[in-house]
Amino acid sequence: MHASDHHDDPVARVRALMAAQPSGAEPGDEAGAEAGDGVVAELRRLCRAAVGALSASGAGLSVMAEDGVRGVTAASDAAAERLEELQFVFGEGPCIDAFEARRPVLVPDIMDSVVHRWPAYTPGMHELGVRAVFAFPLQVGAARLGVLDVFRIRHGPLTADELGQALTFADVAVSVLLDGQAVARPGAAAAGVAEAVEGRAELFQAQGMVTVQLRVPLAEALARIRAHAFAENRPLRDVARDIVGRRLRLDRDEPGAPPPPEVT
Repeated sequence: MHASDHHDDPVARVRALMAAQPSGAEPGDEAGAEAGDGVVAELRRLCRAAVGALSASGAGLSVMAEDGVRGVTAASDAAAERLEELQFVFGEGPCIDAFEARRPVLVPDIMDSVVHRWPAYTPGMHELGVRAVFAFPLQVGAARLGVLDVFRIRHGPLTADELGQALTFADVAVSVLLDGQAVARPGAAAAGVAEAVEGRAELFQAQGMVTVQLRVPLAEALARIRAHAFAENRPLRDVARDIVGRRLRLDRDEPGAPPPPEVT
């Protein structure tokens, strides 16, 4: 296919931009050096291509279950990955809003009004220099698969052309996910996704363990795990893994725990 064909076909153009991206994780990241194949690596290339095409500072993609629990994350760089992670630590942000509303969330200028919308998440965006964010749901028919987030360090909306390109990136991400699952063995997860699915299962297991240990509802158990992850500045999946491995036990006085009832 010639370059002119790429210009006429938005999907072909996105695919060409993805093909030009390096495989694996960030340069020098030995843990990601072997991750050049599979769905997660392909989504990582998509995020990096989106950064260049949309004049962004970073892009992240989270694959989510219908209950909003994240299973897979891919990002253009470490900062974008952190921005994705924080949304699930706090339980709020553009990714979660776009997933629940089933429509794009476009915030061209992060002002005080956004602080009220995402009071816990907004300071993290400011700390990482983000001044605008655009979230695009990944969906096919009634099925929701996740969200693509695009971050910018400058204020301003996407142009009409950039908005169209962002929607194409989201469509291609859906194709990558569906194609990856289509070629997987029956009953198996797509290449590169198994570890992420396992991580989601660990979070559910950790949530159940905390519920039993502290005798609290499931929702409060998840809130406590998130609070601990935030207080310790650790990824949610790592905290869940330590709880399941019995290397960590949350106490009632953990950060985010409700105050004890007054004795009368």
